[in-house]
Amino acid sequence: MGDRELKKGSAEMLILSLLEARARHGYELSKLVESLSAGVVRFNVASLYPLLYRMEKRGWVQGRWVEKPSMRRRRYYRLTAGGRKVLAQQRSRWEAFVAAVNRVTRGEDV
Repeated sequence: MGDRELKKGSAEMLILSLLEARARHGYELSKLVESLSAGVVRFNVASLYPLLYRMEKRGWVQGRWVEKPSMRRRRYYRLTAGGRKVLAQQRSRWEAFVAAVNRVTRGEDV
């Protein structure tokens, strides 16, 4: 599995995880993912915003426009109750997947 496939499979979970603490705008999400992953994972605008729109359409996040004096208008996204449920499911599946990969790569007996 290449880096691209790994990112595709975990992108929703990464974004939902960052929105768990508080509402954030797209650029902030992009920079946080890059920073927290030490540059290993990066989102470009062409992939991040369509992902946020899909998640909003599914009811996992809710966006609202915020205007501040002398700043650009930004769309802040927050996690919904449905998004919290999806995040819990995705984390559980991810943890099971990582545990399975660790067992295989460490050569543990099954």
